[in-house]
Amino acid sequence: MVNNVISKQPRKQRKILYYLPLHKRWHLLNVPLSSELRKQLGIKKLIVHKGDVIRIMRGDWKGHEGKVMDIDLKRIRIFVEGVTLKKADGTEVYYPLHPSKVLIVKLGEIDEVRRKIIERRSEARNKLIELGKARPLS
Repeated sequence: MVNNVISKQPRKQRKILYYLPLHKRWHLLNVPLSSELRKQLGIKKLIVHKGDVIRIMRGDWKGHEGKVMDIDLKRIRIFVEGVTLKKADGTEVYYPLHPSKVLIVKLGEIDEVRRKIIERRSEARNKLIELGKARPLS
């Protein structure tokens, strides 16, 4: 899964994820882009950041769109504005969402690092298209 599929056993996969270092956890936050963003940027996926607007594609909140409020790297979860649960004492807490269940609809602030990532990925994709190993995004 993460480390070139060492084993298929679920217990070993869980162990790999549990002990995965912080700099490799970011790769698990890759989220697909909406069709408009795909055409605009020329890439399919991007790491989700605080401030992005996402649409939930699975679960009880399917179809809900909201701004990313926080990201939990330890548990690999995203917290979205408006997606909350009420605790027994009445306080509201964000419901944790897995990145595979969401879609980026609108990008938040694009800083220098993120811009370079987008450019690098789109250039790599264009090279694959030229070689005939990938289809153009339509």
